[in-house]
Amino acid sequence: MSVVVFVLTPQVHLLDLAGPAQVFSTAPGYTLRYVAESPAVPTWQGVVLQADLDWPALTPDDLVVVPGWRDGYGFFRTATLRRIAEHHAAGGTVASVCAGADALGRAGLLDGRRCTTHHDLQDVLARSYPRSALVRDVLYVSDDRVVTSAGIASGIDLALHLVALRHGPAVAARVAREMVVYARRNGDELQASAMLRHRAHLSDVVHRVQDRIDASFAEPLRLAELAAGADVSERTLTRLFSAATGRTPLRYQQLLRVERAEYLIGHGATVEAAARAVGFGDARMLRRLRAR
Repeated sequence: MSVVVFVLTPQVHLLDLAGPAQVFSTAPGYTLRYVAESPAVPTWQGVVLQADLDWPALTPDDLVVVPGWRDGYGFFRTATLRRIAEHHAAGGTVASVCAGADALGRAGLLDGRRCTTHHDLQDVLARSYPRSALVRDVLYVSDDRVVTSAGIASGIDLALHLVALRHGPAVAARVAREMVVYARRNGDELQASAMLRHRAHLSDVVHRVQDRIDASFAEPLRLAELAAGADVSERTLTRLFSAATGRTPLRYQQLLRVERAEYLIGHGATVEAAARAVGFGDARMLRRLRAR
């Protein structure tokens, strides 16, 4: 079990906290803890939260998340900022939502790193931490285990991204489906992963088939096998899948293969090696699909 520690300050925004907390409480293998500098933490929305004063013992597999707060209110003592910095120095991941990026900046974690925050706070963050590299108008940015997000609902995207990194995009997609949100993994990249880009629908049959394809896209998958696993006919599966994703199960599998092959080629693999790694018999089919 990994521990996710949420570090709270007075006037914290509820959704900055609740969104990521819901993701990690839905995903497998996480224990959530809430720490603050006082046991009662008033939120900007008026609800008072209860938090621990003592931090749990952390390992590099654990996460520290700083939710955002109403502009002009958030503040942490030096001891809290030191605990945040020490976790990162020990190999752990530190994340922030919205104004929480200011705490990471005060902890010295933004220097020399790319970061982002809510659009209303970007100029302030850039002035406050001139050694950082502010990235504007993105959902989130990850740089050397320091992950910052734009705030409010984008905290959900940040948390899904962290789940995808640890458990794979199929698990993140299942969490998003259970939460009934769009499974958006991308932060500052130009194009979302196909595994998540085609999850913006509510068809449970199609989601189950996508889970199967996502987990085994490099293997031969027969339509009859996929349909039987979803307890529908081949014709029904093709119709439902096409309506939900805009492509057939075979085309979806090919898209995953090509996307993975492009990644391998971009990291030094030959076209032939990439083709074999993703399940093509040779490079001819991969070349044809890439040409499209």
